[in-house]
Amino acid sequence: MRKKVILALMVGFLLPIASFAWGPNGHRIVAEIAFNHLTPKARKAVIEILGRQSMAMVANWPDFIKSDTTHKYDHTNTWHYLDFPGGIDRAEFDKELAAATGENLYTETQAMIKQLKNRTLSKDEHVFAITFLIHMMGDMHQPLHVGHDEDQGGNKIQVQWFNNPSNLHRVWDEQLIDYQQLSYTEYTKALDIATAAEIKAYQSGSIADWMFESHVIADKIYGYTKPDSKLSYRYNYVFVNDLNTQLLKGGLRLAQVLNEIYK
Repeated sequence: MRKKVILALMVGFLLPIASFAWGPNGHRIVAEIAFNHLTPKARKAVIEILGRQSMAMVANWPDFIKSDTTHKYDHTNTWHYLDFPGGIDRAEFDKELAAATGENLYTETQAMIKQLKNRTLSKDEHVFAITFLIHMMGDMHQPLHVGHDEDQGGNKIQVQWFNNPSNLHRVWDEQLIDYQQLSYTEYTKALDIATAAEIKAYQSGSIADWMFESHVIADKIYGYTKPDSKLSYRYNYVFVNDLNTQLLKGGLRLAQVLNEIYK
């Protein structure tokens, strides 16, 4: 069974890539930053679970399996996001979060953490849980995965990216990152330079805090980006710092969660 899980993860890299959260490079950047900040104990535990597969290389599997024609993983489709009304304050956000009791980004992130803390579960269950946790912590920091329901997190907002048809969600999933023209390892080295004080500040808070922070950025994105906008150099200038900070925070916070699990 263990070999089947590994094979499924590896085969996933060969499947067609659609518009996913952060795109392949974004998720790998988050995972690579996280691995750099694991404690020795957490790093050992992660290696024991994943074996020869790195965190960066399994990070996109939860997106790749959307192409599985057996529909075995269809139940996980809602795990990648949780939408909210726009312009709400923290109290309203918390009410919406408490009411969202189905399988979503918030509930399933916590479920995967619980599974990883359960040492009685099988190796395959731990592989599945850590792979999804790596991925969902990345999703959580892509602002439009905590965006607005009516436009499906920006998927319905048509824009142009350097004169090519796109949508707002795809711009944030892939195109802003790809525009930087860095490999995921180069991008990781460029971002992973926070001071000890900055790391401590970024890693503070709860999952709810982090999701609200992403939602606030989503509101900023919606406010700036109108339907049919022509986006290019100026858009990158306005949002590249938000993009980079979210990728860095996603990685540092994933490390914090894993360090807590394997303390």
